[in-house]
Amino acid sequence: MAEREIRIRGARTHNLKSVDVDVPRGRVVVFVGLSGSGKSSLVFDTIAAEAGFQLNETFPPFTRNRLPKWSRPDVGEIGGLSPVVVIDQRRIGGNARSTVGTITDAWTYLRLLFSRVSTPHVGESNHFSFNDPAGMCETCSGLGEVVASAVERFVDLGKSLKDGAILLPGAGSGGYWYAQYADIGTFDADTPLRDWTQAERDALLYGGEYAARLGKRAPKDYEGIVERFERIYLHTSDNLSDRKKEVIARFTRSEVCPDCHGDRLTKASRTATVLDRTIGEMSRMEISELAGLVTDVTDAQVAPVVAALKDRLDAMVTIGLGYLHLGRATTTLSGGESQRIKTVKHLGSSLIEMLYVFDEPTVGLHPHDVSSMTALLNQLRDKGNSVLVVEHDPAVMAIADQIVEIGPRAGEQGGELVFQGTFAELRKADTPTAVALAQDRSIKDSPRPSRGTITVANANRNNLKDVTADIPAGVMTVLTGVAGSGKSSLAAELVTQHNAVVIDQKPVSTNRRSTPITYTGIATPIRKLFARRNNVSASLFSANSDGACPDCDGLGVIYTDLAFMDGQETVCQTCHGRRFKPEVLEHKVDGLSIADVDDLTIAGAIDRLPDAAISKALRHLDEVGLGYLRLGQPLSTLSGGECQRVKIAKELREAVDPTLYVLDEPTTGLHLSDIDTLLRVLDNLVERDHTVVVIEHNLDVIRQADWLIDLGPGPGKHGGEILYQGPAGDITGTATAAALHGK
Repeated sequence: MAEREIRIRGARTHNLKSVDVDVPRGRVVVFVGLSGSGKSSLVFDTIAAEAGFQLNETFPPFTRNRLPKWSRPDVGEIGGLSPVVVIDQRRIGGNARSTVGTITDAWTYLRLLFSRVSTPHVGESNHFSFNDPAGMCETCSGLGEVVASAVERFVDLGKSLKDGAILLPGAGSGGYWYAQYADIGTFDADTPLRDWTQAERDALLYGGEYAARLGKRAPKDYEGIVERFERIYLHTSDNLSDRKKEVIARFTRSEVCPDCHGDRLTKASRTATVLDRTIGEMSRMEISELAGLVTDVTDAQVAPVVAALKDRLDAMVTIGLGYLHLGRATTTLSGGESQRIKTVKHLGSSLIEMLYVFDEPTVGLHPHDVSSMTALLNQLRDKGNSVLVVEHDPAVMAIADQIVEIGPRAGEQGGELVFQGTFAELRKADTPTAVALAQDRSIKDSPRPSRGTITVANANRNNLKDVTADIPAGVMTVLTGVAGSGKSSLAAELVTQHNAVVIDQKPVSTNRRSTPITYTGIATPIRKLFARRNNVSASLFSANSDGACPDCDGLGVIYTDLAFMDGQETVCQTCHGRRFKPEVLEHKVDGLSIADVDDLTIAGAIDRLPDAAISKALRHLDEVGLGYLRLGQPLSTLSGGECQRVKIAKELREAVDPTLYVLDEPTTGLHLSDIDTLLRVLDNLVERDHTVVVIEHNLDVIRQADWLIDLGPGPGKHGGEILYQGPAGDITGTATAAALHGK
């Protein structure tokens, strides 16, 4: 008989304090708690990790090496697991060939449809695949874009050749490229290029017939700058070095393919039609519009294909992505859009008894759209699956069959089971989440006065319809609107037109060795503090220098290559993972050895490491609510919201002159009780004469805006207009207004 619950005993991963909990199967269970409380450690790093690890163990070693890696959790006992599907916020990414259509398989059904009933008939479905040689445009290899020389970046018109007018590598005075132009007697090397004739500049850049027209003798094998650059950097089949890649990135741009005009396909495939539309035209239609169109294909031969395509398109509409189109590159999707796209892939699955794990599925969703996501969670449950959700949104808590709260606080003060029950029971409890739910934040009644206006003029990016917005300087403006309404497009225009600083959720570092210690630069002050207190050399306290354990070279682990099996990383038996020689660990500050410092939280380090440089460097991280992070915690393990707060802390530390900041959903990953901390941080930026523009759906942040710009009314082509500009308290008649006023 199948178990009715996931039974966990003695979970000790990260900060979990030997947690015992029984999680019901076949239910929607929402896990709540402060940022850093340990809920992700329980759900992702314990339950999902053990389920993933055990499933991988059923495959042979060769296959396991190609599957996602799972680290086995530190837990006494765990039972009642199923195969796990983790649907997180990581952007889908992929490459230039990955689109909404390919990632959801909708493109597979669409090209199958065209291969059977298009006029004229072209061939099998691979003839409509831009990832197959039979279908891809030869000019752009199915990418829809070509790399073109950014000629205006090649030269500085204000300089002469001798002064370095040619900006390409090797073209400086005395360089090889320089000699090919300055020393051939064709050009005046002492005169700024701006003072040359247009014919002379064209000859320098393009060579060939342009050089012949000059009437001056040029070497027989003369090449213009553009010709030479493209031959060496673009028209080569060699594996490109990192240096060449960097040069190409600096001196080229992507342009729409001149042959397929972005359709990516061969001429025959891009001219075939169904319902008088090409497959390229259908790929550019909004998904909601395409879903209505495909039902007009009534040929009985392809009825199963039409039904499968319609189901996939309808699922995307249901989940609030009807404003996208199948040709949209997955690399351009937000974290929330990526998560919903991943979810769509599982709606049509016939598998049951699966374990679905979601990480904040409402990220990027306007309150108006949250019901579509909660309906989807219930749909997965009703098919016979277990759905575990890490979430901060009260609307998701409200539909949960059960809520589990981990806490009570963050870091060392968390890691305990503090509540398990229904949402109604939670509201009566005395936990951090219950207290936050009971708090009533009102709309700001006295907005701060502006110090001028920053105008975004005539913006037409993506779905924006010639939008002009006046953003008040020196205050906090919040951009609101349903998903896909144009908020990010307006913010992007603001960045482009006014050179704003973007504080986003991209990783701070992908290097496992990058930690709060290295990021804030406190490694040297820490070593000096230990050296000063113990009257020894500071180099002893570096794991990369004199103090390093000789057997693991200061890494704390020994890596063993096991050929076709997974490489084995074991704790160094000499230093037991402490990384330093035993004699170094005998030197203490406040009872701490240098190895103990890694385990200190940021807040703890401020209290226990008596050094002004250390406190000053860490203070801003503590101010943005990251005091629970350990000093030795790899920054690569931080969530998107945590990465964004690290960047805010850096700006608080470094920004001096008045600056324009644009933040993308800074409440991501924040518990309700942490919203006040975030608002204090944003107020701190404003008080330092900075201008803050925030893209946000969180109602508590919207209520505290000095100025609101609401876009819509709908997503995609149904949005792109400014519905309201003004104080938050005066907004009426929009989806945002309805959410703010609880209607």
